[in-house]
Amino acid sequence: MATPPPPPAEIRITAEPIDNERCKFVVSQPVYAGVRRFESAEQAVDSPLAAAIFAIPGAGVTEVVVSSNMVTVSKRSPTPWTAIGRSVGAAIRSALAAGGGAPAVPAKTRTADEPDVDDDVLYEKVSQLFEERVNPMVARHGGRVELIDVQDRVVMVRMGGGCQGCGMADVTLRQGIEAMLHEHIPAVEGIVDVTDHSAGSNPYFSAAKK
Repeated sequence: MATPPPPPAEIRITAEPIDNERCKFVVSQPVYAGVRRFESAEQAVDSPLAAAIFAIPGAGVTEVVVSSNMVTVSKRSPTPWTAIGRSVGAAIRSALAAGGGAPAVPAKTRTADEPDVDDDVLYEKVSQLFEERVNPMVARHGGRVELIDVQDRVVMVRMGGGCQGCGMADVTLRQGIEAMLHEHIPAVEGIVDVTDHSAGSNPYFSAAKK
């Protein structure tokens, strides 16, 4: 008698709100080997996972960034994450469990009119900008920002020191670092914070299972 296959591992998802507009969902298994950023439902048509998140009623989702085992969602709706997070978790879990051969987040394909930009070249430029401008800026507040990688023109960073767990960390990231990247290295398409802010000295959110 054949041994039945083991049941699929439970997909656990932890919600880590950054502010009322942005929340990071940490998944217990890999989601995408790299970084993909979706800024609209139209851009997400090839990704069952991102498309399902954009389709959540009343959420007003404006951006979905997928990186490794993290899904960062931005929304315009004033509805708190405690109300929307469960729907996001269900969308992620359903897309990952669907199977059928189609990946929940496929690799990005570039159109012929998009310029070919080498991520290694971007990494060197971003690294220099961090050394000369970004870290001197955040060091004044006792923080530091580590450049982790550049994948598909998206910069991955980890914040440390006074920036880890700080309530102003996302303001620093968006209004300071991201704005600086767009000004000096316009080929960069986005930035992803992979910091575990809940482990900082002053965590500004509490994680919640979804």
